[in-house]
Amino acid sequence: MRSIGDRRQLAVVSREVAAEPGRRAKTGLLAGCLQELGPSEGPAAVALLSGESQRLRTGVGPAALRGLPGPAAEASLGVREVERELERIAGVHGAGAQAERRRLLDGLFARATAVEQGFLRAVLVGDLRQGALDAVVGDAVAQAAGVPAAAVRRALMFRGSARAVAQAALTGGVAALAAFRLEVGRAVRPMLAASAPDVAAALERTGPAALEWKLDGIRVQVHRDGREVAVFTRSLDDITARVPEVAEAALALPLRSAVLDGEAIALGPDGRPRPFQETAARTASRRDPQRLRAEVPLNAYFFDLLHRDGEDLVDRPGRERWAALAGAVPQELRVARTETGDRERALAFFRDTLALGHEGVLVKDPAAGYAAGRRGIGWIKVKPRLTLDLVVLAAEWGSGRRRGFLSNLHLGARAAGEPGLGPWVMLGKTFKGLTDATLTWQTAELLARETERDEWTVWVRPELVVEIAFDGLQRSSRYPAGLALRFARVVRYRPDKDAVEADTVATVREIAAAEGL
Repeated sequence: MRSIGDRRQLAVVSREVAAEPGRRAKTGLLAGCLQELGPSEGPAAVALLSGESQRLRTGVGPAALRGLPGPAAEASLGVREVERELERIAGVHGAGAQAERRRLLDGLFARATAVEQGFLRAVLVGDLRQGALDAVVGDAVAQAAGVPAAAVRRALMFRGSARAVAQAALTGGVAALAAFRLEVGRAVRPMLAASAPDVAAALERTGPAALEWKLDGIRVQVHRDGREVAVFTRSLDDITARVPEVAEAALALPLRSAVLDGEAIALGPDGRPRPFQETAARTASRRDPQRLRAEVPLNAYFFDLLHRDGEDLVDRPGRERWAALAGAVPQELRVARTETGDRERALAFFRDTLALGHEGVLVKDPAAGYAAGRRGIGWIKVKPRLTLDLVVLAAEWGSGRRRGFLSNLHLGARAAGEPGLGPWVMLGKTFKGLTDATLTWQTAELLARETERDEWTVWVRPELVVEIAFDGLQRSSRYPAGLALRFARVVRYRPDKDAVEADTVATVREIAAAEGL
């Protein structure tokens, strides 16, 4: 049994992959590792590297990783053995669970070397920032198994599990991969959308296209087999019991079997979307779904049909899948859609969509097949970009490729006289949108403004202004203004602006009011 800490094995290779900027080089490193591990331990390595092991929900957070035993002198942990230990930890429930998880963690970490402990910490808290997510891992599996990358990607689309696909590829090759098919009742990885700054830019990529509402709800994939229905999220979690009205909508359709792609969203009495936070809270809650349904009813809107009455449609052009959807799903359960190559007509549809309170549009190539789990030019999302000029209040040290750099920024707006909030009001954090050059620059600039620090965070004088793009706001009990940024990312620093020119909490509240918060 090979150890995860051997010179060429998993923990070391993961660190090398994190330091390697090129995708081809990342793929080569991972493929070499998988070849050395072989069919017995390669699939377990894929589960750890791809983040699939995070779905085990071990219940271990950063706080639980403090005070663990020091590193072992020699490597002895096997890759499959580590996976089994994580499965054991995830299976601990009930009275005494915290103590039992701690006992298992202590035993695992006591046998791990320093490099292995670093790897395990990153895996447990989902911080394996090495760029080795499914796309790269899938290509590495293909290279290690000597099979076409397209065959691996297609198998991943249908099976959803990188571990299972790796097992098939490493043991049975192309023939084993070809056995993966769409199965009604088993979630398919959803097709993802690329981004464009505006409708015109999207149409330049697609040519004449279909434009559809982009709803600010929860992505749902609904499988129906006779009178049996299953509803899955974007992350392939089964939430059927939490969304009875979505299941009922599927059961009312004139179909025997189907796989539908769509959104579940909470609407107000006026038909406008309620804040995203309300939809998210409703679909996340396991409490009394009928009572929650009465308080926050959900509407289902579908935009794709992948299977209909025994016939798979994933490889059909988007226009044909839409025609099949329109023939089976009534208009009130479909997103609004128009097909055009005219920019002015497309822009008018975009503006009308925003006026209804939706977050933007999806621009879709009518000839594109369903590329599950991938971002490509087949679907392109366009949203109006909201930006604020905020001040950096603190930053957290990065990990992986960002180790040694201040990365995660604490962002604040000017209180501008609002009582009880102090001069600066934190609205959230982000580490997104930072190039290597920006990381280097901001680390030096922030350290020059340091006022205090702890193990993870450096607080600074509020002087650097940064332009932040974000997708919206949500209510928050965590931050003093009661509001937080959603999906914030750095656009650029504004050295031309002083901190007194940063946006105020009043401006943020105006945006929140426009969003109905």
